[in-house]
Amino acid sequence: MSDAQNAGSPGSPGSPAGELQGLTAIVTGGASGIGLATSLLLASRGARVAVLDLNAEGLPEGLTGFAADVTSRESVDAAVAAVAEWAGGIDIVVNNAGVSAIGTVEANSDDDWRRVLDINVIGVARVSAAALPWLRRSEHAAIVNTCSVSANNGIPERALYSASKGAVLALTYGMAVDHVREGVRVNCVRPGTVDTPFVSNYLKKYDDPVAERAALDARQPTGRMVTPEEVAHAIAYLASPAASSTTGTALDVDGGLTTLRIRPQS
Repeated sequence: MSDAQNAGSPGSPGSPAGELQGLTAIVTGGASGIGLATSLLLASRGARVAVLDLNAEGLPEGLTGFAADVTSRESVDAAVAAVAEWAGGIDIVVNNAGVSAIGTVEANSDDDWRRVLDINVIGVARVSAAALPWLRRSEHAAIVNTCSVSANNGIPERALYSASKGAVLALTYGMAVDHVREGVRVNCVRPGTVDTPFVSNYLKKYDDPVAERAALDARQPTGRMVTPEEVAHAIAYLASPAASSTTGTALDVDGGLTTLRIRPQS
């Protein structure tokens, strides 16, 4: 684990470089992909960042790892308590840990359904519940959940994954209304297809991975997949004191997939 950054009071909303100074952020699934990009960005803006992951070793400088399994309430409770003791409190929770699932409802077994929902949905509830006693003490409390455009768009062969992210969207709204009067803001981001190591590995199963990658790029109106860093910037905004009037909101980072209908190029 690396040393914690120096604490201080949060910077002004107009100064992104130090706007999170003095705040402590938990990022689940923060060792790779969107989670790692988010952890690094929050740290660059002054936050102490605690990465909760199954393997939290070997993190970049400025991040501190805590081993945690979001499918175990005992593991989550212990990790969150350790973060609070290490930092003296918790201000931001980014519920990013998640797994994907490919296939129609015929393709995924009951065990697949239990595993994905346990990680993607109940895991969000476990981590949030463990952190709420600390968040209530913060003047800048924020929870940001990683959702997906599959929550409100039909994506082929993503029935189970879409169901889990639809639940995350509903959970975000439910948590936001339950805790708004406690000073805890709850929002989510809905990324489109993000160019992560998971996607790269997934493409290997195709006879022509290059053509399949091109098809994923073309599905986005912008003509390319979303980057983890782009999602991280959206998460950082929602987590920031600069967004103090934003709660119960889903922010799309999808290259226009949800709302734009462009004509095919000739």
